[in-house]
Amino acid sequence: MNTPAIPTIFSPSRRAARFARARNRADAPGAARFLADDMIEDTLERLAFLRHQPEYSLVAGDWTGALASQLRSAGGAVSEASGLDLESPYPTSGFDLIVVMGLLDSVNDLPGALIHLRNALAPGGLVIAHFIGGQSLPALRATMMAAEPDRPAARIHPLVDPRAAPGLLQRAGWKDPVVDTHTLVARYSSLARLVGDLRDQGLGNALARPAAPLGKAALAHAHTAFADRAEADGKVTESFEIITLTGRRSLAGT
Repeated sequence: MNTPAIPTIFSPSRRAARFARARNRADAPGAARFLADDMIEDTLERLAFLRHQPEYSLVAGDWTGALASQLRSAGGAVSEASGLDLESPYPTSGFDLIVVMGLLDSVNDLPGALIHLRNALAPGGLVIAHFIGGQSLPALRATMMAAEPDRPAARIHPLVDPRAAPGLLQRAGWKDPVVDTHTLVARYSSLARLVGDLRDQGLGNALARPAAPLGKAALAHAHTAFADRAEADGKVTESFEIITLTGRRSLAGT
């Protein structure tokens, strides 16, 4: 029986480029980092609640470097993976904690990535993975539709529906799987600022076959459509759904 081919939706090189841009902008004055800060805070709160004190951690996708620093301050050894290929087996294993920030939204083989994460854990080890979910960016989505009403192009990634996540975790063999979501809200005075915040935080386009840039007329329509959504104070509300997956490898190591 032939295994169905995995469709190529995302480009690994574009995914790496957007991560590199975020890392290069991490300390720039005014650079947005509220999504990363939220994921880091959430991770530390979960570890405290679970009383999980990792001795050997892998942190992937934290372009700020802050989480690894805090884990080291707590006495643990930490490996940082800026170029981790989540769709291939990781060359090192035995981690008692793996934290993945903002990478699972742009892998072609999500079930495979979840299996590789589990396999990189030590028996009883814990994975915490954060990424933005399918209810994110409603204002931007509406703006792009208004900019190209007749022939809308794929400009925003397909995102994971959290309702599908429990089944994916079970298929990947995670033990004690939990899926949580929460929403962050930000307010913007311009479309350019929203797009800049996304790029600052490693959420630029990673599609394998991205659409051509908006033409001048469509771009003008986009700015107008975004401005038309403004509330009384002149700002537009945008929301980010954060999905968090947690689970363990069994004590038997399966």
